Amino acid sequence: MKFTDGFWLIREGVHLSYATEVRDVRPQSKRFTAHAAVKKVTRRGDTLNAPLLTVECFSPAEGVIGVRVTHHAGKRRPGPDFALTEAEDGAGEVRREGTVTELTSGPLTLRLDREGPFGLTFHDADGRELTRANAKGTAFATTGDGAHHMLSRLALGVGEQIYGLGERFTPFVKNGQVVDMWQADGGTSSEQAYKNVPFYLSSRGYGVFVNHPGAVSFEVGSESVGQVQFSVEDQTLEYYVVAGPTPKDVLTRYTALTGRPALPPAWSFGLWLTTSFTTSYDEQTVTSFVDGMAERGIPLSVFHFDCFWMREYQWCDFEWDPDVFPDPDGMLARLKAKGLKVSAWINPYIAQKSPLFDEAAALGHLVRRPDGDIWQWDLWQAGMGLVDFTSPAARDWYAGKLKPLLDQGVDCFKTDFGERIPTDVVWHDGSDPERMHNYYTHLFNRTVFELLEKERGQGEAVLFARSATAGGQQYPVHWGGDCWSSFEAMAESLRGGLSLSLSGFGFWSHDIGGFEGTPDPAVFKRWLAFGLLSSHSRLHGSSSYRVPWEFGEEAVDVARRFTLLKHRLMPYLYGVAAEAHRTGVPMMRPMVLEYPHDPACRPLDRQYMLGSDVLVAPVFTEDGEVEVYLPEGTWTHLLTGERVTGPAWRTERHGYDSLPLYVREGAVLPLGSDDQRPDGDWLDAPTLLVHPSAAADYAAEVTVPDLLGTPAATFRVRRDGDALRVTASGTDRPFTVQVAGGASAEGAGEVTVPLT
Repeated sequence: MKFTDGFWLIREGVHLSYATEVRDVRPQSKRFTAHAAVKKVTRRGDTLNAPLLTVECFSPAEGVIGVRVTHHAGKRRPGPDFALTEAEDGAGEVRREGTVTELTSGPLTLRLDREGPFGLTFHDADGRELTRANAKGTAFATTGDGAHHMLSRLALGVGEQIYGLGERFTPFVKNGQVVDMWQADGGTSSEQAYKNVPFYLSSRGYGVFVNHPGAVSFEVGSESVGQVQFSVEDQTLEYYVVAGPTPKDVLTRYTALTGRPALPPAWSFGLWLTTSFTTSYDEQTVTSFVDGMAERGIPLSVFHFDCFWMREYQWCDFEWDPDVFPDPDGMLARLKAKGLKVSAWINPYIAQKSPLFDEAAALGHLVRRPDGDIWQWDLWQAGMGLVDFTSPAARDWYAGKLKPLLDQGVDCFKTDFGERIPTDVVWHDGSDPERMHNYYTHLFNRTVFELLEKERGQGEAVLFARSATAGGQQYPVHWGGDCWSSFEAMAESLRGGLSLSLSGFGFWSHDIGGFEGTPDPAVFKRWLAFGLLSSHSRLHGSSSYRVPWEFGEEAVDVARRFTLLKHRLMPYLYGVAAEAHRTGVPMMRPMVLEYPHDPACRPLDRQYMLGSDVLVAPVFTEDGEVEVYLPEGTWTHLLTGERVTGPAWRTERHGYDSLPLYVREGAVLPLGSDDQRPDGDWLDAPTLLVHPSAAADYAAEVTVPDLLGTPAATFRVRRDGDALRVTASGTDRPFTVQVAGGASAEGAGEVTVPLT
């Protein structure tokens, strides 16, 4: 939201009051509070008839410093609030020297000087300034409609670039954009977003999290080109600066504060196939799809039933449509006998025609208007109401309706929608409707995820969720929403996913081939490679099926090739997934995350690192032409063995069965022997694909996890003259060492393979 009119003027109807002068500082051992006048005080009378801002500075965790700016402290605060994990007694240490007060927490220091204009500066462990709230950087504003806004402005350095703020489909680097945190069901081609996260990451090695679940407006170098401004309509604004020094360090600290992603089960990394949305389907259709995949040698892990598994006009009643699926118990048993997991679509709405509507209304489980009427509308489902997840009883009731499906054989749920949440309502727990608009989806996904953990066990819960906010990363997986079936939408989807990954989300997926419309076979085949080199892979559409043979025999071959490849990569990929669970560093990593000091990597949004060692550049053209940037070092193409020395830009041309897929120099990729399933025995004759550097002291280590993500075996690689010596611990089973482009050897315990 803009308050100024260029550099000199204030917008009509706006009155701005800036923190101008420090009146006092009250230090404690781990925090301090300052009071700032909004005008210079030269005599006693200047303290009258004028506001005073309270600025509290504290550290909830090492390397994180919070700033809370308050105008009127008496405003009622009904919630909801983000659930943050904070140190019991806080972190940090306060020091005073002369007029300067400092709060240091780990590698981060906040400095306030009582002399001169009010300002806050943030420094790293080397004393380098990261950012600052200058004079006029802390303020409140009133507007002509009577609204009261709190705002802060943090400086942007020369060349500094900003990322994140949720799953955004606009340009990857957010500089120059106005980004409003407000959940919307807007597809992938606009500035609207399903997943709004008030956190951004800077190329200078810090992040900023605005601790407000409602509407937050970010002006990223857009109102003032040298500043990021964020504002809320409230009496208090609280934000946290999160230290690096690397982008990975920032994400690790941020997710320690807001929640680490759970580790999805290994089976969820296989290929998902769905009924699609408005297509016609019954058990015969489903069986033909499942058997068709098997007959064509494309392993399938999950089958998903979209909305019309329930009767029309009755979403949700959680009952199978008897006209279409007369024997759901038998059908699910037959699918399970084929080795499949089953997913079912749900949303948090109860249509008026659903038998559950009257039950939920009578129990008080639906959101009401201020006059006591149940809130209803006809958009999406006729007369639908909204489950009030602020009520513990409503949460239990909703979960209770899902449990019979789990007992029946459903393994997971697609938790769709949750964005168009009204603000003219009253919530059971008295929550502020404006703050609940974005936060509602968090309660919805948490309710379903916790049920899955309870019924299936920890490590077996997985969602396919569309909307989220800060903290939602704890309940994976999230997918990119409704995209068109085009190369442009494919690129939009990737851009959104990379933006989300820099917002603390470890796992992400998208609809292979696009959702709306029917993709051209070229789009479908290119999207297959991209989709099967994403953390999670799902074939799903709106009005047309996404079984590969609908797009020709070559599409079948491409689907098979990349499904089998992903399965072989699972010992590596699940290790990366376990890292995301432990550290918050995502599986799909923008190039800037792995190479923050390479300026060429900072704007790249059409390629990514899949873990730390594999570079993926999807192809967005029919003719296969693609540009790819390879950072410094020697890179080896995983499919062809071609070696390229970086840094280098390359223009390549690939058939549908290939794409730029490079392995970093020094990497050791553990490959499984079973290409038929994602959750196989990864220590059954694995291959270690070694890409040694030329260094005489080359050494590397790779750990293969078990199906719970815990280390099962470790392989240590070191150069020994003209050979590589590989030592295994945690397993006495045989393994193969393959030098990329060179010799191989097999053995157990210790294996030596020549380099020449």
